Amino acid sequence: MKRFVAGLAVCLLATAALAQDRPQFGTFGVDLSSMDLSIKPGDNFFKYVNGKWLSRAAIPPDRSQVGTFQELQILSENRLGFMVQELSAKPQSQLTPEERKLRDLYADFVDTPAIEKAGLAPARKDLDYLGGLATLDDVARAMASTRLQTTSVYNIGIGVDDKNPDNYSVNLSQGGLGMPDREYYLSTEKNMVETRTAYRQYLADMMKLAGMSDPEARADRILAVETQIAKVSWNRADRRDEDKIYNPMPVSALKTLAPEFPWNAFLGETHIPLTSRYGERQVIVAEKSAFEPLAKIFVATPVSTWRDYLIVHYLHQFSAYLPKAFDDRDFAFYGTVLQGRTEQLARRTRGVHLLDNIMGEALGKMYVARYFPPEAKAKADALVANLLKAYEADIRTLSWMTPATRAKALEKIHEFTPKIGYPTHWRDYSDYDVKPGDLLGNVERSNEFEWNRELRRINQPVDKTEWGMTPPTINAYYNPSFNEIVFPAAILQPPFFDPKADDAVNYGGIGAVIGHEISHGFDDQGSKYDGKGVFQDWWTKEDRANFDARTAALVKQYDAYEPLPGLHIIGANTLGENIADNAGLAIALKAYHISLNDKPAPVIDGYTGDQRFYLSFGQIWRTQERESALRTQTLSNEHAVAEFRVIGPTRNQDEWYAAFNVQPTDKYYLPPNQRVHLW
Repeated sequence: MKRFVAGLAVCLLATAALAQDRPQFGTFGVDLSSMDLSIKPGDNFFKYVNGKWLSRAAIPPDRSQVGTFQELQILSENRLGFMVQELSAKPQSQLTPEERKLRDLYADFVDTPAIEKAGLAPARKDLDYLGGLATLDDVARAMASTRLQTTSVYNIGIGVDDKNPDNYSVNLSQGGLGMPDREYYLSTEKNMVETRTAYRQYLADMMKLAGMSDPEARADRILAVETQIAKVSWNRADRRDEDKIYNPMPVSALKTLAPEFPWNAFLGETHIPLTSRYGERQVIVAEKSAFEPLAKIFVATPVSTWRDYLIVHYLHQFSAYLPKAFDDRDFAFYGTVLQGRTEQLARRTRGVHLLDNIMGEALGKMYVARYFPPEAKAKADALVANLLKAYEADIRTLSWMTPATRAKALEKIHEFTPKIGYPTHWRDYSDYDVKPGDLLGNVERSNEFEWNRELRRINQPVDKTEWGMTPPTINAYYNPSFNEIVFPAAILQPPFFDPKADDAVNYGGIGAVIGHEISHGFDDQGSKYDGKGVFQDWWTKEDRANFDARTAALVKQYDAYEPLPGLHIIGANTLGENIADNAGLAIALKAYHISLNDKPAPVIDGYTGDQRFYLSFGQIWRTQERESALRTQTLSNEHAVAEFRVIGPTRNQDEWYAAFNVQPTDKYYLPPNQRVHLW
């Protein structure tokens, strides 16, 4: 997520605060009834802000968590569902071509009687193809299928060259696992062993449903090869290190790096041209040292095992479009074992997700027209501009940064590109062929459509107007290659941003979000990119060493947090997000103070301005999560769980201690010399 600045947005917020209408939460934008005042802020600020809400929050059976993000997610789903219902009610003659495609896709997805009646017939051609693979070259071609999106020992995609961000690149990384992370295969911890056992049974059951003989032995062989892959796979900390994963080389060198793998068959299936305007095609290899061991595993594994492997992963990939028995069994592992959900989302809700995934900008265009008026975008634009100014002011006064690095950091902040609400150019879906009554084929054609769209422009200049999220998404991101911060329309609403709320609440909410995203440009990896989005070192050695020492202290802090007894956050895995949380909150508070124009903040309902700011920050992260989902997130996600996204940043801020009179005897008190101050 991201953060915001001060200036014009201050006037907008101040004006909004004078409105007669009340904010959505409480009298000033925070739901005070959710607080548990029996808990000291310094003992657990997350529970102090959200304790009573946590005690009464019930997680729906079809969700892995409940909270601010999920509430907005459900709101977005309901809005999209309403729009789709309107399309369904429109006469055919009044639908645009895009609307017709959306309607037909959705109608086929929710027509479960037709799916049951068809059985495996729509998938038969694919299953016969995978079951008929005869050579390792055949397997490599199948692994590269753009239509089937099959699981492969190597992932391949078209991205942006980190050191030449005006050029597209071919990117290769390790792949091959059916569970979220290598530790699921290697850990001896009790819950992980149980999950592994459940996964093996899932593999067998899916093959049994497909009518395959001897599924138990086949499942053992698939699990064995995935375990071999896990053993040579990089851990998450190394996989997020930009210095380690940027390994450009010509295709000829790739073939030398892992000579056993049939690269000609694999690359040929993608139709990527092996020459560019610069000569031989370059590829960027991520986990370089894993490539040769993966190739050795590939050639040492019988084709028969790869056939089974590809079939079962195909069934997983397309389970939602197959008869209910496949869909339910897939959910039983990926939804229940890994996330703790006991029910699937309603089919109609999943249909909306399908449209968002396949034709998200066509759907997003409709969403914006109805739910994101121009004045909302204008206010958000001003907020972002305001926080960028606050970040600039902060960089100018950092005590630990030398002038040489400071000048480059200021250059970078001046080059930031905000994208607010929705794209300036909408994606064209005219080449995407939707055939009513062919659900599985429509999904496969969407895979080909997207791949071909990227393939056509591989030798052209990079399109920097493109978005990586759709407008109805409850999220935000920073893209280092474009040096841009992106905020979809759906996150720009209460409790993150409410024009009727107190200024402090908006700065603690959307301000911290905007600050978070800007801070990704200066986290341990984003700081390796300059203002033009080029991956290159612009730091002095002294400043980088100073920064690394501070972030190492942050890693140590997060390593100590236990979301569950014995389950610790892995600080190195979550470092980028933890830096962004830490710095984003600090900058948002600075922006709020700037907005006061040297005037004291009013006291509202007995709370000072700084207190309201921090209460708002705690409120946006209120979340109740299932234990299995919490475990999965901790082991395989770059974000810490919600509780420590509140506790971690606040306990490093001097102003938080002053606001809530946190004392050395409190659980999460940190002595001043141990508090990590970054930006």
